[in-house]
Amino acid sequence: MHTFFNRKEDIVSEAIDGLVAASGGRLVRFSADSSAKVVLRADWQKSGVAIISGGGSGHEPSHAGLVADGLLTAAVCGEVFASPSVDAILAGIVAVTGEAGCLLVVKNYTGDRLNFGLAAEKAKGLGLKVQMVIVADDLATSQSRQPRGIAGTLFIHKIAGHLARAGASLEDISAAVEQANRGIVTIGAARDTCTVPGNPKLDRIGPDEVEIGLGIHGEAGVEIAAPASSRALIDDLVSRLAPRLKPDAEYAAIFNNLGGLSNLECLVLFADLMKSALRPKIRYIAGPDAVMTALEMPGFSISLLELTPEREILLTSPTASSHFPQFERLRDVQPIAAPVVEANEVFAASRDDRVRAVVETIIAACISMEGAINALDAKVGDGDTGSTFAGAARMVQAAIDTLPFADGSALFAALSDLKRKAMGGSSGVLFAIMMARSADACRHSQDWVSALAEGLDAMQQYGGAKLGDRTMIDALSPALAALGRGEGMAPAAAAARLGADATANMTRANAGRSSYLDARSLEGIADPGAEAIARIFEALAAHPR
Repeated sequence: MHTFFNRKEDIVSEAIDGLVAASGGRLVRFSADSSAKVVLRADWQKSGVAIISGGGSGHEPSHAGLVADGLLTAAVCGEVFASPSVDAILAGIVAVTGEAGCLLVVKNYTGDRLNFGLAAEKAKGLGLKVQMVIVADDLATSQSRQPRGIAGTLFIHKIAGHLARAGASLEDISAAVEQANRGIVTIGAARDTCTVPGNPKLDRIGPDEVEIGLGIHGEAGVEIAAPASSRALIDDLVSRLAPRLKPDAEYAAIFNNLGGLSNLECLVLFADLMKSALRPKIRYIAGPDAVMTALEMPGFSISLLELTPEREILLTSPTASSHFPQFERLRDVQPIAAPVVEANEVFAASRDDRVRAVVETIIAACISMEGAINALDAKVGDGDTGSTFAGAARMVQAAIDTLPFADGSALFAALSDLKRKAMGGSSGVLFAIMMARSADACRHSQDWVSALAEGLDAMQQYGGAKLGDRTMIDALSPALAALGRGEGMAPAAAAARLGADATANMTRANAGRSSYLDARSLEGIADPGAEAIARIFEALAAHPR
């Protein structure tokens, strides 16, 4: 299933149902017994000039999603990429037009121009005041007899919607939008075409190519290019726009996602636009956002309109549509300095031979077991657990003469920094968390065992593993529990060994890399992390301090 729909014949009507249902009562539509797919403002009382637009569906949220106070009064929806019928347009006009009249905003496609035009004439025959503006903003087809109308149409929606809300007359609205219309220019590009639901996809753009100037119905563009980067593409488009711009003028821009670009890509492209030669001429921006789309086309367009003091007011006023992005004033924002968080605390080396001996015993155990633990890990993981423990041990060994052995809190904090830097993967972070929490606990109590127990709690809290999950917790937790009961190092080592051996009988791991393996791959094999912990405690028990 390449497109989610029920029947191809119902896709537009059902999409309108979804839009209306999600509007919170702000929108209504014609009843099901009407073939006209018209979306209207629920609160409209024919009290002023109605602004009507529409055309083929597939450009969502345009046009129906732009029916709102400050934008459109109604939208007439055709089938996907097909103009609505004359009767549907006429029904929409009659439904919302009062004595003040209505303005039809039409994109310059033959079907839309003819059908909206005939509907306008019929409405006039019914005694209604109707005027129409045809938008032809596509720079790529500007030299043809009929340039396309694309995303620049959004400027007209906004200007007309604001003026209508302010109570302007049809004549004044028409004059304002016609004047603006002459100055709108749009250029777009895409790295693939779109797919009409139920139809096969047309592939005409290569994997490393971009089509420049393609239409919002997937029509072929004017050129296939192969830009080296997004910045190169933006610079190309800007160079095409430049001849149409006045030297001393400032502009409002709409950065429009044609439907299939990720937000990540759009923001990269927009950032490149802000670094381009066009940036000094742009005062306001709407987007990046998907407003006038072409189904799922992975492309974008840039639309520009020369600013005047009046247009600045018209464009920046709020609307009641959540789908039309607010025009924001562009400002040069200076980045702020990031706080220094990587600087390590400086600890004064201090001496406690008993504590140093414990640390040296752990170092020796980790280095000596490297090969054996790697071999065990090779059966259930990447074969590097032994090297992870040994690598951390060697870094501690290299710093041994600088450690604050006489200050438990400082020692745990120093070990946290070393573990974070030396141990790879999750285990390094987990031990760093454990040591960091232990350092904090040790500030309030000089009981090293209880401090380590609190560190274990933090390791479990952030790591998500618990007893029985087939991880090093199965050896570490019972060993620390035995020490906490005052049972000494030998019982702690025995508890760690029992916990590690028990993992060989656990055929399901709930955390760590082994959680991706099936029972047959785990059966009879101890968890490498738990085995490493057991060996460390056994080494400590063999060398009591």
